[in-house]
Amino acid sequence: MRRRRSLTSRGAGALIAALGCMIAANVLGARILLYIGVLLAALTLFSLLAVRLPRRSGTVTRRISTDLLTVSETSRVTVRFTLRALRVPRGLWHDVLPDAVTGDSGGEYPPETGQLSYLITGVRRGVWPLGPLMLRTVDPFGLAQREQSFGDTRSVTVVPEVFALAPLAVRVGAAGGTAHTSSTRLGQGSDNLSPRGYIPGDSMRRIHWRATAHRGQLMVRQEEEESSPDAVVVLDRSSRHWDAPGVHADPAFETAVSLCASAAIHLASEGYSVDVIDGAGTLLGALRGHEDDRDGLLVALAMVTPRGESRDLASLIGGTPPGPLVFITGRLDEEDAALLRPAGATAPMLFSTELLPGAAEASAPHGWTVVEIGEDIAEAWEDAVSARIGVGDVPR
Repeated sequence: MRRRRSLTSRGAGALIAALGCMIAANVLGARILLYIGVLLAALTLFSLLAVRLPRRSGTVTRRISTDLLTVSETSRVTVRFTLRALRVPRGLWHDVLPDAVTGDSGGEYPPETGQLSYLITGVRRGVWPLGPLMLRTVDPFGLAQREQSFGDTRSVTVVPEVFALAPLAVRVGAAGGTAHTSSTRLGQGSDNLSPRGYIPGDSMRRIHWRATAHRGQLMVRQEEEESSPDAVVVLDRSSRHWDAPGVHADPAFETAVSLCASAAIHLASEGYSVDVIDGAGTLLGALRGHEDDRDGLLVALAMVTPRGESRDLASLIGGTPPGPLVFITGRLDEEDAALLRPAGATAPMLFSTELLPGAAEASAPHGWTVVEIGEDIAEAWEDAVSARIGVGDVPR
């Protein structure tokens, strides 16, 4: 708990006036000025003791109306603050907010409603602390003040904004056209009553308890035979394609992360099994229709930053090419674009926040649909979908 006691501007003025009166009393021989100076000094000392002596302690609990706060989304924070003291002072309170959120987190104490409440709006991705709660009280004469912090902080996770995107022109799989690919990933997928033996790495949520009890060994629900077309979204966060991280977020990288989240969630809603990876092959999220898949992806994307180097795209995808492949990068020059191959994906779409001269022309012969991301993410996606129709996709 942090405490800070000090004189207000009025208190400092009273102390200076007291000193001036004492000096003037000695110079002018006016005893009445001495009395006034002593009175002002004593009053200032009394005010300091009044705010210092009462022992105060309190408990603070916070509740946020949304578990995950999206950039530009508003959420309500409710603070329950119980103060134990010899007397309950009137004062001003405020909750300390990080720069990643905005809001008016202050008011008069004690509040009329019996609890403290305020609105916050997400500004920057990440996991940030709310608090501690600060209470500022002033003595009755307004000469001294005391500021004291109460309680611990509470973390708030600000996730990237997700936009509604236009549907793909066709439903594509690895075989091309409207073919569907079967998912080969173990331990994922939607529910299926056909059990199989447990394999290390399977999610415990997929355990088929009835089959486990019947056979005497761990069994999980079978997903491999489901017709679930695959899609891959790659967020290339290689440091050389982005500005160096600083105090302020790179708007281009924030746009790329938002497109990554939007594309992955959109493809999942269209029935694809979606893997989201970065340019180095790190899995950021896997969307298989489970309720917590979306939140898990958004939390992972809330903390990504530009770093490291990228690997060859073919090595990231592996042996089975996906249907839709969404590759999102920053600055892209002609040399890098010429080396970027879609690894057999049926519908490869390349998004860049800054296409340098010759980059689009160098990547197009490999089958990429190339779009530069502007301010409107949904518009950039729609441009890519429209371009896919132009190269031979047939609307469903």
